[in-house]
Amino acid sequence: MPLLSSKAIEMPASPIRKLVPFAEAAKKAGKIVYHLNIGQPDISTPKVALEAIHQLKHDVLEYSHSAGFESYRTKLALSYQKQGIEVNKEDIIITTGGSEALIFGLMTACNPGDEVIIPEPFYANYNGFAVMAGLKVVPVTANIDNGFALPPVSEFEEKITAKTKAIIICNPGNPTGYLYSQQELEQLRDIVKKHDLFLFADEVYREFCYDGAKPFSTMNLKGIENNVIMIDSVSKRYSMCGARIGALISKNEEFMSAALKFGQARLSPPTVDQIAAEAALDTPMSYFEEVISEYVARRNIMVDGLNSIPGVFCPKPSGAFYCVAKFPVSDAAHFCQWLLEEFEYEGQTVMMAPADGFYATKGAGKNEARIAYVLDQAHLKASVECLRVALELYEGTQR
Repeated sequence: MPLLSSKAIEMPASPIRKLVPFAEAAKKAGKIVYHLNIGQPDISTPKVALEAIHQLKHDVLEYSHSAGFESYRTKLALSYQKQGIEVNKEDIIITTGGSEALIFGLMTACNPGDEVIIPEPFYANYNGFAVMAGLKVVPVTANIDNGFALPPVSEFEEKITAKTKAIIICNPGNPTGYLYSQQELEQLRDIVKKHDLFLFADEVYREFCYDGAKPFSTMNLKGIENNVIMIDSVSKRYSMCGARIGALISKNEEFMSAALKFGQARLSPPTVDQIAAEAALDTPMSYFEEVISEYVARRNIMVDGLNSIPGVFCPKPSGAFYCVAKFPVSDAAHFCQWLLEEFEYEGQTVMMAPADGFYATKGAGKNEARIAYVLDQAHLKASVECLRVALELYEGTQR
């Protein structure tokens, strides 16, 4: 039998989905499983986006331009300008989700064997994207005790080598929910400028900031305009995860011209989803105000509830809809599997994502789990109670 490629072998399994077989078995056994493992919001998609699909009158679902429909890129650029991000349609390539945007970006900016520095814990699929592009991930570890703030600049400097090509951040962060301040981003700017690196900024959760916190876009960092590559997506902003529409954005004309060749190789992003995404730009601000208010309430239920459980620590995030909690166990992955296989409380149990899959450093995050507080408030309260009881019963709980 022919051997598989080294990339196929090195490609990591998703820590977000790897416990799915156990969750399916739990459901077949009659348990209610609260899915805290994946960022699939239950918030309704904006009506303007759904109506655009329902009213579709195309006789032919044709290809779009490889960079995406001009009308969408023009309207999207205007939306960014209203937020103080000065870009034009030429600075945007529409992609099949934010994932494709980052893959295209890494393959455009980096050569196989190059290194990318990422503060960890980070979105687990960054590991997979790096494997696809033939890159080595070099982690800089953030600390749960200070809420996963940006590690000291000196730790980034220590990791930079002749092979370093880029730094990747997510802001607000997945899986931590931490929101980097303008001061922290300016520290990264200085490193990027000093070593002439690319700065990839995944800003797909930009609308979701809480307690008066305001996001500062890397596109507005002065002096590194040609170094910054922004990744965006409609998935979480409009609760349109199934509409695989993202964007690759940069003021670097040479970079964008080269990246478009990857876009041409896959022909075009999805036509129907672009139509829905373009319509979604007309979503009223009241939609976001209601969504943010709901997420704040959900965050407080989950985070405050977790911190009320003996031995559990969870910093309160300022953005996105994730948190990472430290549990009084030695192996969170085993605990997460046990929750699905052996535990139930009043016919219910909880599915979480073990946090070790969000670290590149071996052994890091062993007693942590990522939680997506995307369920309704009643289900989140029930989830907290499940975890409270579970830790009382679990033999591995450190008391």
